[in-house]
Amino acid sequence: MKEMVTVFLYGKEYQVPSDLTIMTAFEYAGYRLKRGCGCRHGFCGACATIYRIKGKNELKTCLACQTQVQDGMYVASLPFFPTDKRDYSLEELRPDAQVMMELYPEIYSCIGCNACTKACTQGLNVMQYIAYAQRGDFERCAKESFDCVGCNSCSSRCPAGISHANVGLLARRLTARYIAKESGHLKDRIEEINHGEYDELIEQVMGKSIEEMQELYNNRDIEK
Repeated sequence: MKEMVTVFLYGKEYQVPSDLTIMTAFEYAGYRLKRGCGCRHGFCGACATIYRIKGKNELKTCLACQTQVQDGMYVASLPFFPTDKRDYSLEELRPDAQVMMELYPEIYSCIGCNACTKACTQGLNVMQYIAYAQRGDFERCAKESFDCVGCNSCSSRCPAGISHANVGLLARRLTARYIAKESGHLKDRIEEINHGEYDELIEQVMGKSIEEMQELYNNRDIEK
């Protein structure tokens, strides 16, 4: 028999196998996940979760699909967190020092508490990329925030009300549109795709089994 642990999902006690993730523990307990469940592999940020271990004061954040249950775990999911995403047209913006002040002025209210970094489910240095945004260093902000999945756990802990993921997204868009060097290789490949040069290959791939696809993926030539 599998080892069982006691978890509290939305305050209700359940006994679940100890090798489950929080997400699969919800399903084991009978919950049908209509929200807060996306890719199941840590890429989409849909399953942001907060939890506390019984007898400990620290409130922790995680992705439910990536975190194993623990005995005495009190769990609540954050399938949606109301961050403040501003409307803008990228074509009307320029990567100057004023753009963040106009769109996300709250970043200048950061008190340096580092709660955002501690809450990040991806282990990103969130406070650092906000500091880059404050200085108008969008390229470094884009690089530091590149792996953000937009779960918004950072914003849930921020006393200044900063929408960190949206700030990072804007920096990445500005960098891609105005700062990063255009990739001639990518442009050529897009033209080849639009001209149908890969249609036959795509049809062949679509007809393969999952096992054959895995074999192709594991033995692919990786561009240096």
